[in-house]
Amino acid sequence: MINKDGHTQHISQQFNAELEEVRSHLLAMGGLVEKQVNDAVNALIDADTGLAQQVREIDDQINQMERNIDEECVRILARRQPAASDLRLIISISKSVIDLERIGDEATKIARRAIQLCEEGESPRGYVEVRHIGGQVRKMVQEALDAFARFDADLALSVAQYDKTVDREYKTALRELVTYMMEDPRSISRVLSVIWALRSLERIGDHARNIAELVIYLVRGTDVRHTGLTKKRRQLPGEPEEIAP
Repeated sequence: MINKDGHTQHISQQFNAELEEVRSHLLAMGGLVEKQVNDAVNALIDADTGLAQQVREIDDQINQMERNIDEECVRILARRQPAASDLRLIISISKSVIDLERIGDEATKIARRAIQLCEEGESPRGYVEVRHIGGQVRKMVQEALDAFARFDADLALSVAQYDKTVDREYKTALRELVTYMMEDPRSISRVLSVIWALRSLERIGDHARNIAELVIYLVRGTDVRHTGLTKKRRQLPGEPEEIAP
């Protein structure tokens, strides 16, 4: 089990600096992606094509950050041959940047839908659901990154578990919007755009869950990706046994 100071005890201060730098770059990328998600949701709800275009333009910057962090991880692996918690840190970072890049892709898709809906000129049903689920997944992304910054396995676990709530609400919203389209076929094109935006939000929640699970792996050394969510806390080594509700 590691904590926030778990990567500062090397003989080589340069190695310490390299590890902290790549972790800082991951968190900086995460902050940019978090803003991208927030702006994409606001652009759709507020019919703000300018903001939507900004979201689309920042995608190239996010992609470049992913490439740069990948290169940093490869250099550290080649030069330092890290072991134990240091190796878990590099693995967790290299996998997390993939999820962050994909969150950025989904935010860009939402921005494209926002521009399309603005061009169609009529506000469809589903914006309440976009606002609600958008707020939920933004919080998931934020807390997954906070958990990574603080090496907080408990917070990471709560993020991973919350993904089921987002999935349920997405399915409920989907059923309601499909029913609405059946009742008013003229709305099909516009409501489909909202459904695709909601689908992107649900996928963002999935990627936030992936990052949270990597934090648990980093801190506890336990791969929880394929274990039941209700059993995860009980299975984490170093924590007291408890029966999940």
